[in-house]
Amino acid sequence: MHNVAAIFRREFASYFATPLAFVFIVIFLILAGAFAFYFGGFYERGQADLAPFFAYHPWLYLFLIPALSMRLWAEERKSGSIELLMTLPVTLWQAVLGKFLAAWCFAGVALALTFPMWITVNYLGDPDNGVILAAYIGSFLMAGGFLAIGACLSAATRSQIIAFIFTVVACFLLLMAGSPMIVQVLGGLLPQAIIDALASLSFLTHFQSIAKGVIDLRDLLYFGTTIGFWLIANAIVLDMKKSD
Repeated sequence: MHNVAAIFRREFASYFATPLAFVFIVIFLILAGAFAFYFGGFYERGQADLAPFFAYHPWLYLFLIPALSMRLWAEERKSGSIELLMTLPVTLWQAVLGKFLAAWCFAGVALALTFPMWITVNYLGDPDNGVILAAYIGSFLMAGGFLAIGACLSAATRSQIIAFIFTVVACFLLLMAGSPMIVQVLGGLLPQAIIDALASLSFLTHFQSIAKGVIDLRDLLYFGTTIGFWLIANAIVLDMKKSD
């Protein structure tokens, strides 16, 4: 864990060494506020909660998280610094985990900076803070899932743009897997068991379940398994790309 912590500190500090951190955080906060208060009709609803705020998180993450993850490995491969990283006394798995945790914590910082909205709804009314806390946990887990996918796809290419596009497409498919539209389209083509299995892979389904205030073990296992699977795939891809 010492090596993981060293890589984590190096990567986390690198976000704040450039304007990237501040640009990402400002864009996230502005869009989150705009969607919640303007498009979500926060005041028009006459209800003190953050449901409109969290309703748009999957779609914010769909573009912002790939923009964050696209540089994780693609930049290292393009600049050649990945060879230097691999010569350090760290294993491939430690490097993957350290870089992922740094990016996840950075996304968590951006999410945590939305706390004034939580304070606002408590000032305006008497919300169910347990539900809000659960939604924050679900949002953080979903960001981790998106990042794990993005990290794996970033390792597969030297181009950050290609990594961004592939991550957006992959995350969009996993978001929409359980949507009524997809279920209806596949209803006449595939057996119900397969449709149910595909629907169970949906980020949206599991996030919405947690956002309702119910932290189910199945949802936690889903996000944990998804993150673990894509991180393992990340390490495998990097191992295969060593000779490139």
